Amino acid sequence: MSKQKEEKTNVMRVLEQKKLSYTPHSYDPEAGGIDGVSVAKALGQDPAAVFKTLVAKGASGGYYVFDIPVAETLDLKKAAKAVGEKSVAMLPQKELLPLTGYVHGGCSPVGMKKHFPTVFDESCLAFATICVSAGKVGFQVELAPRDLLDLTAAATTGLCADA
Repeated sequence: MSKQKEEKTNVMRVLEQKKLSYTPHSYDPEAGGIDGVSVAKALGQDPAAVFKTLVAKGASGGYYVFDIPVAETLDLKKAAKAVGEKSVAMLPQKELLPLTGYVHGGCSPVGMKKHFPTVFDESCLAFATICVSAGKVGFQVELAPRDLLDLTAAATTGLCADA
């Protein structure tokens, strides 16, 4: 076996099980960091088409998933309005793994321990494909935004803070 086997993440397995077409990408997190813009650059992707997954807790106690372009900032007021909450706050990093099964820098909207209401920034619809984390630091998956929205039962709206 001379060919090295490509590592598969849980996200990739879910996509294959649902028969969704995707392109796996990997990068060296030691080389340039795991912030989204560095990841986009390492993959040769437009940062506007690489989405980060953020988890927030609403005033009611519910949890929500928001996906926005990596160079953008989540507008918490817009996020709260999108999910019908009075307010939302970012989930503390230490609570991410127990809640979602993912670590900071490797959080994906696909394959969380439990399904949470998910909202993507509407800019995702402007691209033929977008990238999201494959559920592990160093791995991304690229797929059609419509497939991702259908799979995660996600809504779309404007979520980014105005510059």
